[in-house]
Amino acid sequence: MIKVLAIGGLALAISAGSAYAAGDAAAGETVFKKCAMCHAIGPGATNRLGPQLNDVVGRTAGTAAGYRYSNAMVSAGTGGLVWTPDKLEVWLKKPRDFVVGTNMTFAGLADQADIDNVIAYLLTFSPGYEP
Repeated sequence: MIKVLAIGGLALAISAGSAYAAGDAAAGETVFKKCAMCHAIGPGATNRLGPQLNDVVGRTAGTAAGYRYSNAMVSAGTGGLVWTPDKLEVWLKKPRDFVVGTNMTFAGLADQADIDNVIAYLLTFSPGYEP
């Protein structure tokens, strides 16, 4: 079964059997406001205190162009960390536990629905991602 996520005129079809298929991208846009203080996403997004998040799903950690990452995040990427929905799920729960030494100060999201929704939202801006 395929589920289509749509937001802002973008649509993404994903397998409903995926862990992140339960997410609601429109609800994720609302939850993302917690992230928007440091991260930009969408047309014209640029790096802020944190890197811009266009095409983050499927990207190797620590590699957004023009952003200066912590040594810990660069090492995570060099070590093979790629931002898949499953990795983002763990990251969004407790970023500082997932990549020890990251500069990200956000404590994480406690609600699983919020995590699923943010991942669904990020997927709408990662059109090249293929599981």
